[in-house]
Amino acid sequence: MEARAAGPPPGDRGRPRVVAHRGASAEEPEHTLAAYTRAYSHGVDGIECDVRLTADHHLVCVHDRRVDRTSNGNGVISTLELARLEELDWASWKELDDGSSKEDADVDPERGRLLTLRRLLDSLVAQHEPLLTLIETKHPTRYGGLVERQLVTVLRDLGLTSGDLPQLPHVRVMSFSILALMRMRGLAPQVPLVYLVEASAPRFSWDGSLPRGVNIIGLDVRIVRRTPSVVRAHQRRGHEVYVWTVNEPDDVRRCADLGVDVIISDRPGDVLGLLG
Repeated sequence: MEARAAGPPPGDRGRPRVVAHRGASAEEPEHTLAAYTRAYSHGVDGIECDVRLTADHHLVCVHDRRVDRTSNGNGVISTLELARLEELDWASWKELDDGSSKEDADVDPERGRLLTLRRLLDSLVAQHEPLLTLIETKHPTRYGGLVERQLVTVLRDLGLTSGDLPQLPHVRVMSFSILALMRMRGLAPQVPLVYLVEASAPRFSWDGSLPRGVNIIGLDVRIVRRTPSVVRAHQRRGHEVYVWTVNEPDDVRRCADLGVDVIISDRPGDVLGLLG
């Protein structure tokens, strides 16, 4: 990654921190190094990625269970080995604003390369900055708790399991699965956890309640639109509030007015512009 322009520092419940969802995924193919480099150039406060296990137990940055939507291949991630996944093109599906594809515009052979979690974290560690780094483990999966065990192995190798340290990424592990979060708490108790809640979730999590050992809520933006009081309910209990996926200007302003801690967006450059 290239050095970025420094963004304004986030305040304590002042300007929300802005996190790039799968990188700057409105501008570049999601989960590619190009998407994260673009996000970094905007001066974001953090990045977000999803991880899945390959058949030979490598963690790769892919959202979907299947490769079909975001590559030129087909099949289920968990049944394919890393070498096969690395043969696929992960960029040419993405259309640019002028209607051309990355295949048409591609001058960088690295652009369509599959991104492993280790490679992404290596690139962040090399920046020597405390970039907020949100990692979502995807469930259900045939591998169950092996996902979290492999994640902790990678984090430990890079010195990222000892809490937030200066000049290193500040990792948060996220999941919709309470069981996955509890596994992480047992394996790496100093890594903060984020419980993700979508609009269809039970209302118990809207009163400020969180599973034991979890102090961050990740709210679907639709919840915040419909029930903004949920933000204050969690803040009263001392929880941080992250909101996803915030792309519309009205939602950005709503989140800022409510004092959320983190805005997760496909359009982080636009969000930073709106927040001034």
